[in-house]
Amino acid sequence: MTTTSVPGELPGSAMTDEAYGALRASAALWVGTSVLITNQFGQVLVQHVDYLNTCLLPGGAVDKGESPARAAARELGEELGITAAPNQGLAVDWVAASSTSAPAAMRFPGELLHVFDGGVWDDDRIGEIRLPPSEITAVEFVEPARLPELLSPPDARRALSALRARINSAGTALLENGQPIAPSALDRLGVLQTARPTYRYPWHQGPAPDGLAVAQVWAWLFAPDGRVLVLLDPETGVAVLPGGKPEAQDQDNPVSTLLREAEEEAAARLERPLFLGHVTDPSARRGYYRYAAALTSIGPARPDPATDTTYARVLATPEQAVQLFDWGPTAANQLAAVHQARKHLGIPHAVPQPVTELTGSTTW
Repeated sequence: MTTTSVPGELPGSAMTDEAYGALRASAALWVGTSVLITNQFGQVLVQHVDYLNTCLLPGGAVDKGESPARAAARELGEELGITAAPNQGLAVDWVAASSTSAPAAMRFPGELLHVFDGGVWDDDRIGEIRLPPSEITAVEFVEPARLPELLSPPDARRALSALRARINSAGTALLENGQPIAPSALDRLGVLQTARPTYRYPWHQGPAPDGLAVAQVWAWLFAPDGRVLVLLDPETGVAVLPGGKPEAQDQDNPVSTLLREAEEEAAARLERPLFLGHVTDPSARRGYYRYAAALTSIGPARPDPATDTTYARVLATPEQAVQLFDWGPTAANQLAAVHQARKHLGIPHAVPQPVTELTGSTTW
């Protein structure tokens, strides 16, 4: 019996089964699996282990005859005492033999590493974690920007790429040595490479109380397809909603602040602003107002006169946008108010889709 489907083989040539098997065996790779888990703050679960000076995501080697998904479930049970069956792939990473510092005696042939989505764990689920007597010494949830500090460089690249793929809603990302072969807008703009500013303040729907100092006026600005405009700092990848600080020229009118800031930061024009509510910093009696409005146009990008920063402008679903901020569990309440306003504005619910960058002018 002969085999002809050998990569690089000339048409019409043939190999015996034994020769073909030897060729395939010589190109064999290890197979590994890991699981990306986050908490309600968007922080990533990492494991401290007793055999490395770096942390790891939950996971390990795929055993002989075992599928990567079954290996992921087994590792969750062995390492965290959790019964789960991850079935959504976030990334598959081709790890070159030359990309690691593996000792020669290990004869590392390269690896295919599957990253599965372990989901968002609430406090009850986290409380179920039970560590084994050895190997895993502790677990913690960390800001994504800390992954390069805690994990090895290849593991950090892979984890960040997988997390961006989860946010991007574009299916499983294909990686080479932790880097996407087709980088998304989130990858190109370095989203989550810098710690997200923390605004874990209470959400209040409806009018703000008298005497509350207005520190910021931000808005959820909707494109006709239901996605919203998000601004990304090109140096840090940090995300903000359009808006900013009130100035004297605004004459204590939050809508005037919003219209001015949206034009200055994003060259964005809008109509029908609706007041959603506010978040408050109780320690300082400061309020951060939130509006919703329909976008009418986006002009050419230009520097913000207040910061000289030319923001990258992306469209994301409201659910994707929330994941770019560190607002804590109360973000869900704000998101519900956003969707109420969207319905009032007659704008459809955005279908899951990749985040896209706006590089030119657009009129709706």
